[in-house]
Amino acid sequence: MMRSTIASMASVLTALLLGCGGAPSYKEPEGTIPFEPTRPELGSPGAVTPYTGADPIVLEAQMKLPTGVDLQRKVILRTCGPTNGVCHNQKEYPDLHTTGTFAAAINAPCNLQPGSFASVYDRCERVGDSFNFGEKSFPAIELGWYEVIVGAFVEYEDDEVPPSDAPGLHLHMREPVPLAQGRAHWGTGTFLRNFGTGEKLSFANYNTRWWVLDDGRHLYGEVHDYQAEDVEELQAVGIIQGDWNRNDLFGARENQGVPLLNPGKPEESYLVGRLRGHMQGEPVPGTRMPLANQPPSVTDMLALMCWLEGLDPNAASWNLSSPINYAGCSYIANPQALSLVGAGVTWRERVWPILKSSCGGCHGGASPQAGLDLLSEGAWGRLRGLSTQNSTLKFIDAGRPEKSYLWLKLAGDGSISGRRMPVDPLNSGSRALPADQLDSIQTWILAGALEDG
Repeated sequence: MMRSTIASMASVLTALLLGCGGAPSYKEPEGTIPFEPTRPELGSPGAVTPYTGADPIVLEAQMKLPTGVDLQRKVILRTCGPTNGVCHNQKEYPDLHTTGTFAAAINAPCNLQPGSFASVYDRCERVGDSFNFGEKSFPAIELGWYEVIVGAFVEYEDDEVPPSDAPGLHLHMREPVPLAQGRAHWGTGTFLRNFGTGEKLSFANYNTRWWVLDDGRHLYGEVHDYQAEDVEELQAVGIIQGDWNRNDLFGARENQGVPLLNPGKPEESYLVGRLRGHMQGEPVPGTRMPLANQPPSVTDMLALMCWLEGLDPNAASWNLSSPINYAGCSYIANPQALSLVGAGVTWRERVWPILKSSCGGCHGGASPQAGLDLLSEGAWGRLRGLSTQNSTLKFIDAGRPEKSYLWLKLAGDGSISGRRMPVDPLNSGSRALPADQLDSIQTWILAGALEDG
């Protein structure tokens, strides 16, 4: 009986092994690949003449960041998205967490995912889609921006003029439309995509009653309840707006556009502009990057600028393994000019007034919250001590915002328990300081958190 059972179990195990790929002999795969693969040319790193001068910043950059691969791994990944699924690590455009995605940012457009229309930089705007009406007298006109105002449907008479904020579809054009104002126009509006070659192809239509409002460039389209789905589909298509930030300046028409990374032109690279807060003397909208991680040092910035300057703008692809040409880089003449810390942000003139006005309501008086008094003299000295909520962190760790408890609370960093500061009972319990105030506090910490500097 025992032998029979063992033999039966052996048969079952053999069948399982055969069925699960455990056969004792290997069988060659059948079939052939019907083409010869074309392998990419990785190339070998080119030779450059090394820098032999005495500037310690240039020597440090050349030693620590010799190639574009080192730049991505040691600087870009650390500052722009060190954590999986956070910031520019597989979450937000552009994705910069690998050398491949970093290289893909070269000549890539820079406004695909704006946080809000006001955060779009004019020089990132593209030529907008065009719109024309069924009448022959209505040529294709570039669309500046559009807005769908949600609300209860109101049916206006043909000779009525809807208000400028009436619920419906609002198109704001680059030029006045050739339709009479003061009455409705029934017909089909066509949206056309501009391919940059003069050719325009239609990609969507919307049929309704239209009115010309305001200065003649504002076109209002009626949206009945049964048309709501049509408008949703129109939005889902992705309409390109020529004046995305709604400031009456069509960036692609009136300024030279800039990509994320501009080969040969570091000063005209959007990512550099977001790091520095300006581009060729013009402010770049949005909070300076990075938000919470430690920003690039002068050495880091020198590597980035020299790497970009050395990229051939006429190349079809770029080898990040090639050495950075520091000796031939124009920015080695004055590396300190690349500092992101800046000057002019002082404790008494800027930082302390911000903390007193925004945080003093809780952190002041006879019994300040968490024992931190920010109102009375000596506040700077108290910020040099350890946090009572997290004894592993100082309130302010000079030069290191990412290790400063106060900064992490103000920035809303997820690594710190509790809600973001300052407290605002009327706005879900907390609020964020304005971007310029956060920038000032971060800059002050990076510069050493000096009391008199």
